[in-house]
Amino acid sequence: MKEMILVNPDAFTKFNGSMYSASATIGDWETFIAEDLVSYIDGHYRTIPDRMSRGLGGHSMGGYGTIRIGMKRPDVFSSLYIMSGCCLISNAGRAPANRGDAAPAAPAAPAAPAAPAGRGRGNGFANAGSAQAAAWASNPKNPPDYFDLPVKDGVPQPLIVAKYAANSPLVMIDQYVTNLKKYHAIMGDVGTQDTLAGSNRQLDQIMTDFGINHTFETYDGDHTNHVKDRFVQKVLPFFSNNLSFTAPKK
Repeated sequence: MKEMILVNPDAFTKFNGSMYSASATIGDWETFIAEDLVSYIDGHYRTIPDRMSRGLGGHSMGGYGTIRIGMKRPDVFSSLYIMSGCCLISNAGRAPANRGDAAPAAPAAPAAPAAPAGRGRGNGFANAGSAQAAAWASNPKNPPDYFDLPVKDGVPQPLIVAKYAANSPLVMIDQYVTNLKKYHAIMGDVGTQDTLAGSNRQLDQIMTDFGINHTFETYDGDHTNHVKDRFVQKVLPFFSNNLSFTAPKK
């Protein structure tokens, strides 16, 4: 392994996650990751302040953040690793029984906000619906949680459903093909028993169809049981092999 600095930002919110999105109520996490955090690290540590020496990676919601921010910011990062990305396609407005592929990490927004007592670390996916609503359908005039839901009184809300769809990477990707082709390296993986396998395979196929250079692997596992060893055996070597460890010539 080559020498690297690993930066692990805490992106938790009262709803257990920011979705790495730009929200009027819970904050602009896209800018925080791609600009504020990068600037801080470059200003305080022994980095090579160049896109070719920076990579972005994450698992589940972090995988979503990786492809979401990565599509928009090839000026900041040069390599992406998407581990079992969640929320690649929105299921907002569907009945719970039809959640299908996205159920564990991206359940449809709940009919009512999660109880305050359930908010906190270690609560798993219990508040994923509220996290999505706060990130993608924030409403400063709708207390106490300040978001709108895609289903109200059992009736889908077309505008809110559209907002969710607009934040789905499988929907967004067509607009960012040129950006993704600027990356030096992109890799993704997912466990074959992961209920998110279908949408991650779809992302792989879309990238292939658009001619975006990338690598994709599946492995025998579910959503969480091999994260640690995949990180050691795949993610770190990927960045070690693809990031530039030489300062660019001026």
